[in-house]
Amino acid sequence: MCRTLAIMSLLMLSGCTALVVGGAAAGDSQFGKDERQPSVVALDSSITSEVKAKFVADAVVSAFNIRVRTYEGKVTLSGTVSHFVARDQAMDLAKSTSGVKTVTNQIVVED
Repeated sequence: MCRTLAIMSLLMLSGCTALVVGGAAAGDSQFGKDERQPSVVALDSSITSEVKAKFVADAVVSAFNIRVRTYEGKVTLSGTVSHFVARDQAMDLAKSTSGVKTVTNQIVVED
């Protein structure tokens, strides 16, 4: 009886594991899809975090309205701001971040 329960438990757990792993792969997860080396992914993530931290600390830029994406050191800014000064400041802050190669500014100024 105990042996049967143990075997059933193992079978059930292995089935759950496959379901969980399969579910993660089928979702919006980037694992297994990203062609960058892990060190590049880590550096890109660090760059994104540093740019966002600069936005939070800045009195002109609203970090909540600007999206920062980094791919192989190339930063793309998107979102909305209320004036050109904030748009230009966001660009300057991103450019001055260590590891950034280029910045594409897609921020829209809304009145």
